[in-house]
Amino acid sequence: MSTRAPESQLWELMRGPLTSRALAISADLNVAEALADGPKPVDELAHEVGADPDTLHRILRALATEGVFAEEQPGVFRNTEASDELRRSGWGAFAHLFGGAFYEALGKLDASGKASFPDIYETDFWSWLAANPDERVTFDLAMEQGKAQRVERLDGIDWRGNEVVVDVGGGNGSLLIELLRRQSGLSGVVFDLPETVRDEEALGDRIEFVAGSFFESVPPGDVYVLSTILHDWDDDPATEILRTIRAATSPESRLILLEAVVPPGNEPGSGKWLDLLMLALFEGRERNEAQWRELLEAGGFEPTSIEDGLIQARCR
Repeated sequence: MSTRAPESQLWELMRGPLTSRALAISADLNVAEALADGPKPVDELAHEVGADPDTLHRILRALATEGVFAEEQPGVFRNTEASDELRRSGWGAFAHLFGGAFYEALGKLDASGKASFPDIYETDFWSWLAANPDERVTFDLAMEQGKAQRVERLDGIDWRGNEVVVDVGGGNGSLLIELLRRQSGLSGVVFDLPETVRDEEALGDRIEFVAGSFFESVPPGDVYVLSTILHDWDDDPATEILRTIRAATSPESRLILLEAVVPPGNEPGSGKWLDLLMLALFEGRERNEAQWRELLEAGGFEPTSIEDGLIQARCR
């Protein structure tokens, strides 16, 4: 039960678009990077990043109330632990998206059950990424946010030492690269659309990139990893993805999903808000435990473990 006054609760919810845009502006201007060496007067900072000094001051002043940047003395700003995160781990890319394309889509979200993104951009999200390479790069960088936690979850799985891991929708391969760094006996395949931007040299000699669509076929492997992929899709297309994977598996193959599990009732969970973003972008959805079980079974898999952030299943 919240102890905040009802008016405070409503204000903090309503000002959400302001924080998204302010973070996006600061990220796109690389303000956190400009402050990496220490505090700077806002006039100097504005000149360096190409912004109006008064406007930049107002943006940073607002963000500082939430602990993102700090006004050390009047008109002089420095980084905080939070703003430092904008310089790494995909958070700056996420801020750009949340204050840009995501922001536009959420601004048109309604109760129709339809994605708003296609109406605004006159194409679906994935085609828009393909047509905008810079946004594709940003999206792939954003997907690296939380990689450390996801790798920790994967690293704790009982690996058999010589398995081929197929990272379905694996983007630039950063997740699989880190997993194989920790698990020397594994080899892997990053499977994604051909327009995915990647560093082939970084994949090394134990990882292969294969281009294709997971609605058509996936490469053979022992373990299939999908990291925040199925929440992009409603139940029918998500089931189709799982059936495509099931068609490529052997009886001993395993499926690992790095996905949120929505908690019941009024229990807080970021997935309950992320669910609305999935709806706005592509009619996707976050799922609770019962919905995950139903989806996996429809796709030809039997869940063996379901916890928030890590779902494991075997072939039926």
